[in-house]
Amino acid sequence: MYVRIYYEDTDAGGVVYHANYLRYFERARTEYLRERGVSVSELATKGHILPVVRVEIDYRAPAVYDDLLRIETNVIEIGKTSFTVGQQAIRTSDGKLLVDCKIKLVSVNQKMKAHRLPEELIQIFNS
Repeated sequence: MYVRIYYEDTDAGGVVYHANYLRYFERARTEYLRERGVSVSELATKGHILPVVRVEIDYRAPAVYDDLLRIETNVIEIGKTSFTVGQQAIRTSDGKLLVDCKIKLVSVNQKMKAHRLPEELIQIFNS
């Protein structure tokens, strides 16, 4: 997935505000699943909500206004009720890794009780 940096994404120093990367990564995870035929909203309707429970993030270099970033998403660990993705923000103009992140999500029901990942996700993650 690609993200163009607009003025509204930047802080007083002219660089992307750090929390905006979490928004970019969220969008990229949703698109990662959509490209594989899975709708996050349909999963929720079926009782599989996927909240983020852990984030590890390393900011290596700043993005600035008008940069085009490629957001890469890879599943790196699959548990019974959770999975972890590795996500990176890479500037397309020079291929520089700007942000490296690991995000853990857990499958929970409507009462926020953890339960097994749906089989369709496990199959996608293992393919």
